[in-house]
Amino acid sequence: MKFLDEAKVFIRSGPGGAGAVSFRREKFIEYGGPDGGDGGKGGEVIAACVDGLNTLIDYRYAQHFKAQRGHHGMGSNRTGGGGEDAVLRLPRGTQILAEDRETVIADLTRVGERIRLLEGGAGGAGNARYKSSINQAPRRNNPGGEPQEMWIWLRLKLIADAGLIGLPNAGKSTFLASVTHAKPKIADYPFTTLHPNLGVVRADHAEFVLADIPGLIEGASEGAGLGTRFLGHVERCGALLHLVDGTQDDVVGAYRTVRAELRAYGGSLARKKEIVALNKIDAMTPEEIAVKSAALAKAARKSVHAISGVARQGVEPILRLLFKAAEARREADREADATLVDGS
Repeated sequence: MKFLDEAKVFIRSGPGGAGAVSFRREKFIEYGGPDGGDGGKGGEVIAACVDGLNTLIDYRYAQHFKAQRGHHGMGSNRTGGGGEDAVLRLPRGTQILAEDRETVIADLTRVGERIRLLEGGAGGAGNARYKSSINQAPRRNNPGGEPQEMWIWLRLKLIADAGLIGLPNAGKSTFLASVTHAKPKIADYPFTTLHPNLGVVRADHAEFVLADIPGLIEGASEGAGLGTRFLGHVERCGALLHLVDGTQDDVVGAYRTVRAELRAYGGSLARKKEIVALNKIDAMTPEEIAVKSAALAKAARKSVHAISGVARQGVEPILRLLFKAAEARREADREADATLVDGS
């Protein structure tokens, strides 16, 4: 399935059904009087967070969503049925923005959430509503309420437990393919990965979701390369695994380049828990590993793990650290949900 993380759609609620103009006509009933029923309420536009989706590809070709009109009222005081709602089925992590692409209307973070975006038009009154002592045969009705409509933006921010970051060709896709069943594209040229990939890591009889984010380059915050388009996907991660290609000459420069872009992007990315790994040690000598690990540890001010994603050397300890971070993030989410429920 093709990955799509942003889409613009038009939504419109249903207009209300018109009230009926009707009079009772029965044999032997001389003064039947008005019996026009009310119209039905127009359908609403609902955003529903559902399980089993991780892309907005469904909204690439279908971009107009309109709820059904309420049914018209009928004689014998019969009220028209309500219009059918238009339901936008969205993956977890989807933000709904106004047309200005800045105002957040809703943020769907829990499966099962349902948010009403537009309300349907009210049903119109039938002529039976207008009967009075001075007007016992009204011939007026109400056409029903007008619908609401608007353009919205859908922006998906994947909810992964941990994210892979690093310069192009740092070995992120290889690492993901090594520790999960994901099949990302792997090649020996930059920008092999053009969209985020997800994989489920199973370690120590537990599992967590790992996201491979396309590589950053210097100037990405200003639009260079793929820019920072995909960094929004790691905003919700509990931890970041920063892979540095150990076969390059300047590992410290590579590390600092990515960190600078994280700070420029904002969104608290630079403050997330970070695990630093010197990758591709299977192609390095022990002396190179020692020298570059020490230099990288000094620059990062934290311990550095020497690993090889393709050979799975030194991978298990990192997976345990990522799982611990994922568990801490999930516990925080559970506490937040409990607080929300208690507060409501």
